[in-house]
Amino acid sequence: MKHSRTVALVLSTLLLSASGLTQAQSVKPPLESARMAAFMDRDVFLSMHRWDEMTGMWVVKSNIELPKGIMPRAEVMAMVDKFLVMNTWDDAREQWVSGDIPREMSKLTREQVRVETIRFLMTHEWNDSTSTWISKMRLPTKN
Repeated sequence: MKHSRTVALVLSTLLLSASGLTQAQSVKPPLESARMAAFMDRDVFLSMHRWDEMTGMWVVKSNIELPKGIMPRAEVMAMVDKFLVMNTWDDAREQWVSGDIPREMSKLTREQVRVETIRFLMTHEWNDSTSTWISKMRLPTKN
């Protein structure tokens, strides 16, 4: 009887030390766990975004539902299209000029539309708090 208790005590000690050893091996150093977290963040980002060649930016994929309060990309780009219909770029004055009548964008070539869209994105920025496009161009100051 005493012998079996000793064997049981030795076996339980061995099992506990073995499980402690495997737990110690499973603990990762802080640098490695931070690296793994960065990889996970990257994978989550890439699963939700794609690179848009037209704008040169990362955009949310179309199958991802946006958080509440964020306008869908289609609505934001519709605002750009509406601006381009009503405005043209004046190279001489280096500014957008409002037209009296809406332009027929279908008469422009794809390259012209692409250039004007890029120019718009260079001269305007999206304001998340107001959900509007804001001109980056400085207004002339009065002296």
